[in-house]
Amino acid sequence: MKDDKYEHGAHLSLNRLQDDESVGQTDDLLRYEQELWEQGYIHIAGLDEAGRGCLLGDVVAAAVILPRDLRLHGVNDSKKLSAKKREELYELIMDQALAVGVGRVDAATIDRVNIKQASRLAMKLAVESLKVSPDYLLIDAEKVDAPIRQLSIIHGDALSQSIAAASIVAKVTRDRLCLEWDLAYPEYGIAVHKGYGTKAHRAAVQEYGACPIHRRSFLSNILVEQQQLF
Repeated sequence: MKDDKYEHGAHLSLNRLQDDESVGQTDDLLRYEQELWEQGYIHIAGLDEAGRGCLLGDVVAAAVILPRDLRLHGVNDSKKLSAKKREELYELIMDQALAVGVGRVDAATIDRVNIKQASRLAMKLAVESLKVSPDYLLIDAEKVDAPIRQLSIIHGDALSQSIAAASIVAKVTRDRLCLEWDLAYPEYGIAVHKGYGTKAHRAAVQEYGACPIHRRSFLSNILVEQQQLF
């Protein structure tokens, strides 16, 4: 078992990495993981979420544990990748990962507890669903309510391969859910905008009102505009 001094050393060293401007270079996407592997951690889980800023549907989080020293070429922040590339990398990650966990929190819960707490809950659920127990968490700009050593990294999906992999899994999982929601509520065009507040989406809400999977706490201004129109 690692003593407190050893654990504290891991945190100090990793925090210095966050201040290194070169950490974002492509060849450095394993620098956080490598630091932890060298200090004795084995199963390092990257965590990220998708759908935080959407007007409808679940917020989805993913936790991914990759094998030591595995380099997944092309893995990066999911927002920087095309849908086709994300799908290709999703299949690669699912094939190569030691474990993948996904957590979902629905719109009603988001409205009840707020999106920040819902995102944290989705991440916690993702960690709990892993088939391999992680001994360290690398998280994209968040913290998780779990008794596991962890580090929050600003723009982590562009700085850590594990977080980038989680970003891709979360995004692809949620995009697939959007296709299902689009079949249930075709008038809103969910398959196109994925729930984000585009002009077309806002217009659909004004015309048809909110559907059961809309986040009411996100729609106050739009619904006020709808009332003024009618």
